Amino acid sequence: MRLSNIIKEKNILLEMKAQKKEEALTEMATHLKKQKLINHEKEIIEKLLQREALGSTALGEGIAIPHCKAKGIKNPILMVGITRQGVNFEAPDGQPVKVFFLLITSPDDPSLNLQILALIAQLVKKSPELKSRLLAAEDAGKVLEIIREQEEKA
Repeated sequence: MRLSNIIKEKNILLEMKAQKKEEALTEMATHLKKQKLINHEKEIIEKLLQREALGSTALGEGIAIPHCKAKGIKNPILMVGITRQGVNFEAPDGQPVKVFFLLITSPDDPSLNLQILALIAQLVKKSPELKSRLLAAEDAGKVLEIIREQEEKA
């Protein structure tokens, strides 16, 4: 399984405006609703915030993987959100998050959720230049191309 096969260009949000954690999660959920990938954005935001309450999903070095499980999700939804100014996401290293990998999966397949989270973590770990390359991407197609290239290297 490859992340580049799960992420669709329409699920890439460049130039996020959010400055706070809840704003970032809301902005990404709203984007998914506009793309008709989710119906109940408020429920998704609530689930994401509940997950964050257990501990920040920020990995450090400007990257976070907010995630939740929601009923009615048939195929995993993985989106990439990018913000140049950064969002305080209570990262372990104190750095603002600039790249988000938001994951929503079905509660019926918990192993799939863990598998995708592990793939994201591996990609980030094995690709120290990933964040800077994604921040430099001009469009969604380029973001997807960078992720594909990094997956092939890893």
